[in-house]
Amino acid sequence: MQTTQSTIRIYVACLASYNNGKLYGRWIDAAQEADEIHEEIQDMLKGSTEPIAEEWAIHDYEGFEGLSISEYESIEDVARYARLIEEHGEAFGAYAGHIGGDYATEEGFLEAFQGEWDSEEAFAENLAEETMEIPEHLRFYMDYEKFARDLFMGDYFSVDGSGSKVFIFRSI
Repeated sequence: MQTTQSTIRIYVACLASYNNGKLYGRWIDAAQEADEIHEEIQDMLKGSTEPIAEEWAIHDYEGFEGLSISEYESIEDVARYARLIEEHGEAFGAYAGHIGGDYATEEGFLEAFQGEWDSEEAFAENLAEETMEIPEHLRFYMDYEKFARDLFMGDYFSVDGSGSKVFIFRSI
């Protein structure tokens, strides 16, 4: 599997500062244990100039490879997503973004992921060659575009990656 090139991080803002018209917060590496992220959030809140700085929210994020992180996403989920994106790269972010972070597990990803392809048609052609015995004299008649269309009506789904690549997943 590939690893991501960018840092996976969240920007956590102090809501007491924010509600008083001040921007105060910290970028935090999300690829660490949830307890460590919570500690960094508490350290950030302690540095606030507001007297009662207890509440926080995620106001930005980077490196989650297509997966949306909500303002009040659980830190345990953020840490889990970051670990899986670090381990499996952009493909996991694409998968989780497509099916929803709450449903994206490592087991489900590994079971569904079929690889990175140039197109759905390229995947369909490869699948046909690996699983079917097409006589040489009939290969010319094989319409991989239509075969791909049929495959992606229910058995598979694809998610566009960066550049021109496509991640293919089996529908489970």
